[in-house]
Amino acid sequence: MGAAQLLHLLQLASPSLPIGAYSYSQGLEAALEGGLVTDADSARRWIVHQLHDVVAAWEAPMTWRLMAAFTARDAPLAAELSEQFLASRDTSELRAETVQMGFSLARLIGELGIADEGALAMLQAHGEVPLPAAYACAVAALAIPHEEALLGLLFAWAENQVLVCVKSVPLGQVAGQKLLLSLRPELEVAALRARSLADRELSNWSPAFSMLSMRHEVQYSRLYRS
Repeated sequence: MGAAQLLHLLQLASPSLPIGAYSYSQGLEAALEGGLVTDADSARRWIVHQLHDVVAAWEAPMTWRLMAAFTARDAPLAAELSEQFLASRDTSELRAETVQMGFSLARLIGELGIADEGALAMLQAHGEVPLPAAYACAVAALAIPHEEALLGLLFAWAENQVLVCVKSVPLGQVAGQKLLLSLRPELEVAALRARSLADRELSNWSPAFSMLSMRHEVQYSRLYRS
């Protein structure tokens, strides 16, 4: 990967990217409320299980396929994958999260002028844009290698989960960085799995996660939107 591509990826995966990622916990706040996450060890167990059982089984491989579709300018495939991903969001908060962040990133792509009209038309063809589709569009437009882009996506997800733990467990800043550093081999394994899964092996089956998300919808006191 060249220097320009690396810098593009760092910007795209940065927590300062103005798409609102910091405002979501993806069920982690409900796990905190329920006593499932109480310290650094339980935080790591939560993140690792979510990474392998949820993200690497569905969200990451769907993003992998969307990156290929946008790079090949395969509009029908990109639309089909986007619709499948939206349909897979089985709670109102999880759907609102991907739609809001997808909309914000799609708008940012247009404002930055990094994608041509054809790519933007592919992105906006069906109204609601899930985050993986917007990310895939940006990756294709910036010519970022897909393997590195997938790792960047997984790292950004893990970093946001750790930041939630730092704020809400709470963990100290150093403890948070130790936790993030310890996740490196797990992220590599998750990326390899996401790239290798066949279509018939993809699954968004995660009932416990869905239940926590539904509990969060009615949680009395909360800082995050999911």
